[in-house]
Amino acid sequence: MPASPRELDAPAAASARAGANFALIKYWGKRDVALNLPDVGSISLTLEALHTETTVRFDPTLAADELVLDGEPAPERAPRISTFLDVVRERAGVRAFARVETANNFPTAAGLASSASGFAALTVAAAAALEQDWDERTLSELARIGSGSAARSIFGGFVEMKRGRYRTGSDSVAKPIADARHWPLQVAVAITTRAEKAVGSTEGMQRTAETSPFYRAWVENQENDLAEARDAIANKDFEHLAEVSEGSALAMHGLAMSARPGLLYFNATTMECLHRIRALRADGVPVFFTVDAGPQVKAICESVALPTVRDALRDVDGVLDVVESGLGPGAALYAP
Repeated sequence: MPASPRELDAPAAASARAGANFALIKYWGKRDVALNLPDVGSISLTLEALHTETTVRFDPTLAADELVLDGEPAPERAPRISTFLDVVRERAGVRAFARVETANNFPTAAGLASSASGFAALTVAAAAALEQDWDERTLSELARIGSGSAARSIFGGFVEMKRGRYRTGSDSVAKPIADARHWPLQVAVAITTRAEKAVGSTEGMQRTAETSPFYRAWVENQENDLAEARDAIANKDFEHLAEVSEGSALAMHGLAMSARPGLLYFNATTMECLHRIRALRADGVPVFFTVDAGPQVKAICESVALPTVRDALRDVDGVLDVVESGLGPGAALYAP
């Protein structure tokens, strides 16, 4: 018989910061929705400039979990947080509700991986508050339950998320494949809207998996893309990484568009940014694009090209802002 959860004698709190990440080889599709088990592996970059800061305070006097997002109470989002914290509480063997205060320094739910950085920060903070000395593999597994891409934000630099094969998800975890110093690429993120996207990633993935006639081909080709990207990163082969990354992004969005009804995450400004980046590369500028489930465009470039790329994206009609970032570290505790 499992031991009964222990009660906390006093409040316990910790704070953590995690960077957003975006996939070069895309994650789209789940083999288990409840556990967020991906149907394909993925490779991502963790960013330095876009991050979430989260403080978790487990308090035995609370009657329910509470969530404050970007300075405002967010009861409509609290059930997702509670479901995740239930997993953490069960793993830690404790019983206490928590107040979660979390803030992003970038638009929330707008295609900039706020759920990835958010659940990675929440995982690290909750583990520390409950004095759990979980290793990074365990933290990655837990973060994945909150958000599939959050497993990658536990680590910095270049990160690979494994599809895994076990039904429990114990092997569906991320691992670092190269740190930021290995290849210090730069990123310019073109913000084309600050609005939340109409269809969230989980809903979009399920609709695609259930209705697209091309879904199985997407899954079957993923291993080839992963292998190519690994080689390109190891060898710092920019052209090869550009080719496979853009191909993965366009394939993912083409797949989403083939769902019934089709998912249109791009807007007109997104498309113009993609054309602008392609034109820059044709002129010899080392830059390529990727786009996650949303309208924001990420331009990845060599350091020397960042000013040119930034200025070109700012010149696109409809771009609200361009955020620059290098590659960042993994999720970590901090003192607020």
